[in-house]
Amino acid sequence: MVVDLTKMKTGESGVVARLEGGRGFLARLQNLGIRPGKKITKVSGHFWRGPVTVQVGGTNAAIGFGMASRVMVEIEER
Repeated sequence: MVVDLTKMKTGESGVVARLEGGRGFLARLQNLGIRPGKKITKVSGHFWRGPVTVQVGGTNAAIGFGMASRVMVEIEER
């Protein structure tokens, strides 16, 4: 099942399926290590559209709600 980062539960993991955005968006996320094929785990998120913290590799990164909603992740069935 493919969902965006904002829909994932805290502690849930998956593989980045695709990034939906322009060149600047893709470059910023790739600099954080978020790219298709990489394993990603949601560390935390806020109820009212706040930043989403994820772990990719050994690094934690916080990205805004809007950016997180455009990162599509393939997760195992819940």
